Amino acid sequence: MLDLAAVFLCITAVVAYLNRRFVGLPSVIGVMGIALVLSLLAIGLDALGFGMLRSYEESLLREIDFSDVLMEGMLSLLLFAGALHIDLSQLRAYRWQIGLLAVVGTVASTLVVGFALWSVLSLFSIGLPLAYCLIFGALISPTDPIAVMGILRSAGAPHSVELVIAGESLFNDGVGVVVFSLLLAVVAGGHVPGAAEGGLLLLEEAGGGIALGLAIGFVTYQMLRRIDSYQEEVLITLAAVIGGYALASHLHVSGPLAMVVVGLIVGNQGRARAMSDTTRRHIDMFWELVDEILNAVLFVLIGLEVILIAFSGELLLTGLAVIALTLTARLATVGLPIRLLGERFRLPRGSWRILTWGGLRGGISVALALSLPAGPERDIVVALTYMVVVFSILAQGLTIGKVVRRVFREEHVG
Repeated sequence: MLDLAAVFLCITAVVAYLNRRFVGLPSVIGVMGIALVLSLLAIGLDALGFGMLRSYEESLLREIDFSDVLMEGMLSLLLFAGALHIDLSQLRAYRWQIGLLAVVGTVASTLVVGFALWSVLSLFSIGLPLAYCLIFGALISPTDPIAVMGILRSAGAPHSVELVIAGESLFNDGVGVVVFSLLLAVVAGGHVPGAAEGGLLLLEEAGGGIALGLAIGFVTYQMLRRIDSYQEEVLITLAAVIGGYALASHLHVSGPLAMVVVGLIVGNQGRARAMSDTTRRHIDMFWELVDEILNAVLFVLIGLEVILIAFSGELLLTGLAVIALTLTARLATVGLPIRLLGERFRLPRGSWRILTWGGLRGGISVALALSLPAGPERDIVVALTYMVVVFSILAQGLTIGKVVRRVFREEHVG
């Protein structure tokens, strides 16, 4: 395991260096793009009879479980780090907007994508049961703020738009994982719960996660408040995240939602009342580095994983249709509500276009797809998920800045 971690860390460091030195793209977009090119190069060399590089890459990737690495390792740290820098007072000002998008929007997107995918696949010879179409809808609906936030800032997007996108993404990760878990349990057990039963299960897992997060956040805050030593305080936050996520798993409640709540408490109450300036500086620096390093590793893995996915011509064509489908679903469940509700959302005019195009999919979608039980259905879902995520990061991630500038230039001229 140590050798494997060393290899991937070295690959990530080299790829990050190449991006910073020669390419200059935003970090997560650049490292994923370079890793994807390396994988395609290995596939091309294999087709020419030089298969050593492809064989080596495949052997490395088969030794790791991408889903476990992210869902049981990286996710808790990434969600805490993301929530740590969210101003709760500002988030509270947009609480119903974020709640509407994260909960209602994610569930609605799951249904829209699932049923639309089932209809689209009837046009092709690819068979996928409705339950798996809904599972695909659940895993592809959560958005990933990591790649887009820096671009939004550099493009001059209003802070309110940044805040809503970040808040939505932090919470819809948890909601999406809960919905995915419920649907997967239906497939595994063959029992379809009624609306009341499904709502109760959703409330237990999501509500339980939030309650656990509040408890862990309170204990962590009290510990931080009673000492003033940044070494121990950094250690306390790290233990709260890793230990809390493990506890959530054992209690069968939502670990992602719990970690978001802990991050909000530590980043707000803890920062204001329990930390000295020195501690605050070291905690911010530590979690910023954790966030950057883990995201670089994660997106390099996404770029490399393409070598393990079996694509066919028809599947590629289907993937193009599914990309259009997911964008349409994002427009229907996020863009149009914001457009129709207008001033009630308290966002600048034209923001609906930014939130529609800025809804990037990322590592959580890939990890959830790879966690499905082995079989032809899993292979189809993984391939479709991968195509949507790659398009999302490369195409949407690289153009969202232009969309922001165009929207607010038009508004300024208007």
